[in-house]
Amino acid sequence: MPYSPLLVKPMREELTSIGFKELLTPDEVDAAMDGANTGVTLVAVNSVSGCAAGMARPGVRLALESDGRLPDRLFTVFDEQDVEATARMRSHFPDIPPSSPSFALFKDGELIYFVPRHRIEGRDAQALAADLTAAFEEYCQ
Repeated sequence: MPYSPLLVKPMREELTSIGFKELLTPDEVDAAMDGANTGVTLVAVNSVSGCAAGMARPGVRLALESDGRLPDRLFTVFDEQDVEATARMRSHFPDIPPSSPSFALFKDGELIYFVPRHRIEGRDAQALAADLTAAFEEYCQ
C-alpha cells in the first residue's frame, strides 16, 4: 500500500527540484523513453528507504552539481508509490532484478550503466556521486 502523498512529497521534490522529470503513469514513461532515443538519459528509481534518503538522492544531487559532463535528460519513477509507472520503466531494463533505489543510464535508448540498491546502501553519498560522475564522464557528451 502506498504511503500518504503528503509523506512522500518531500522525497519526490528532492529529485524534481534538481531537474528530474517525474513520470507518474505508464503512458508518461512510454512517451519519455520514446523521446530518449538520442543522447544520454539518467533514470532514478526513487524509494522511501533509508538508503534513498541518506545516499541515493543526496548522491545524485552531488553528481549533478559537478562541473563535468551531465546527462541530457533526467527522469524519475517512485517505487511503492507509482507502481504501474515503475513497472513500465523496469521493462526498459528487463534483465535486471527490481531494485530501489537505483539508477539507470541510457545512451541512445540503450541501457549502458546501472547502479542497484546493493551498490548504494552502506556507502555514503560522496561515494555514489563519484560513481555516477565517472559514468557521466565516460558516456555523456
